[in-house]
Amino acid sequence: MKQKTALDILKAGKNVYLTGAAGSGKTYVINEYITYLRQREVSVGVTASTGIAATHIGGVTIHSWSGTGIQDTLSTREIEALTEKEYLYKRFEKAKVLIIDEVSMLSPALFDTVERVCRAMKRNEDPFGGMQIVLSGDFFQLPPIGQRGTEVEFITASSAWKSMDVRVCYLDEQFRHNDNTLESILKEMRSGKISPTTREKLSKMCTDTTKKNATPTRLYTHNIDVDAENEKELKKLPGKEHLFEMNTKGRKALVDSLKKSVLAPETLRLKKDAVVMFVKNNFEAGYVNGTLGVVADFDKGVPVVKTFSGKTIYVEPAEWAIEEEGKTHAKVEQLPIRLAWAITVHKSQGMSLDAAEIDLSKSFVPGQGYVALSRLRTLEGLTLSGINDMAFAVHPRALLTDRHLLAESSKWEQVLQRFSDSNLHKMHAEFVEKCGGTLDEKVIAKNAKKADEKKETDERVPTHEKTLALINKGLSLNEVADKRGMTKGTIISHLEKIKILKPEVDLSRFKPKDQDINRIKEAFEKTGDTKLSPVHKKLSGMYTYDELRLARLFINFTD
Repeated sequence: MKQKTALDILKAGKNVYLTGAAGSGKTYVINEYITYLRQREVSVGVTASTGIAATHIGGVTIHSWSGTGIQDTLSTREIEALTEKEYLYKRFEKAKVLIIDEVSMLSPALFDTVERVCRAMKRNEDPFGGMQIVLSGDFFQLPPIGQRGTEVEFITASSAWKSMDVRVCYLDEQFRHNDNTLESILKEMRSGKISPTTREKLSKMCTDTTKKNATPTRLYTHNIDVDAENEKELKKLPGKEHLFEMNTKGRKALVDSLKKSVLAPETLRLKKDAVVMFVKNNFEAGYVNGTLGVVADFDKGVPVVKTFSGKTIYVEPAEWAIEEEGKTHAKVEQLPIRLAWAITVHKSQGMSLDAAEIDLSKSFVPGQGYVALSRLRTLEGLTLSGINDMAFAVHPRALLTDRHLLAESSKWEQVLQRFSDSNLHKMHAEFVEKCGGTLDEKVIAKNAKKADEKKETDERVPTHEKTLALINKGLSLNEVADKRGMTKGTIISHLEKIKILKPEVDLSRFKPKDQDINRIKEAFEKTGDTKLSPVHKKLSGMYTYDELRLARLFINFTD
């Protein structure tokens, strides 16, 4: 099915499962539909099964959006308790469309729970409370790590799936792979029938030493191999090692859960020339999850990364938080990068790589080989260091499900052909009106222009310049942080960057008292480093990390 056909079915308000091979444009279609709805002022809940997947479509996790939290199942009493939460009730009352991306990562039990919560919140016994449900995913992708060793179940086994009268849209175009050979190999893997020619081709690549170590990123199936590779490469580099500790705030159990869900390490160790990967989307700063680069320098303790596309980025701390009813219950803050000579196949999902060295010799679950190879744009970009029989395998249940999905997609494609363009436009308009949206072309154009202007502004104005504009208005650090929706620590990192790029800017009103500066300076000198953790420990918690960081800013620039 073509992308336009899938969009026509989506715009008609039907419940849809959007699927297709890696690189077929699922995320593009989802983002196009979100834009279409927002221009027409139709409220849409944008979610995904994981935090990483949610960043690709600018959403949040389905667990957070629905209020289900980390549990897969909720009792009737627990769901009733959710309906008493005003912020959740308003969210559901407003939403007319719910999007859930990467549904292969959802268990049938959780999918059924979300459906029950939707009905309870909407006070409507229609499936999902009458909202349009848009699902996206690919069952050939890897299931969550926690499901290893147990029977794999897809959401197609859930009661919710059977009740929702879903239209399957199976995208068949290819936008990632610029190589017919690679595309045909991946098609063979999805069919479950690997030809002797393909086996021989991939096996021979393992003995080809001409491309060894020629690529920046290596994929392994096990974390232990990834950690060992990154450790080995970091040790090879000369020069000083810089440590960056994750700052945390909130209840321990929630903080621990948050740490596991983010890709930024608790302790980040860097040296000049280290290969790194960004692990969060920040279009404004010029990077997305998966952007690769090299640490070109450290400027006053701030890593400066030169990406492989040629951009220079001063890496500022990012934050990840668990929020409820407008309150932050747990928060972690760390530089949004990690060492990236090597990453796991599991964490590579959703990325597109020009080149990678892949070791599939220890593949232990079906689908790992498919996920790893499908990250690449061309076979030329592949250096294969090992492969086993499991790497060729995909889950038999995925094969059976896929055949059914292909047949269903073909059926709905034929049904759509019966409608004229005028009939389709009428159906699209009726759905917008049903959702309380607008069909006024002037309003739609105005909303589109406003979104474009915001995007252009975000791309044009660096984040530290936005902070500087608020500082110039006389706002305090806390006020700036509140206005920008950021932590105080992030705003202090902006001050550091402002001092580097615009030393003439007067920031003296933010300078701590002289007695504090002197005490903290002495502690830094005694530790012999610029790291915050040893100084924080030495001063027995007299100062917060933010206070130490602010003092360090003025110590550095005074010296």
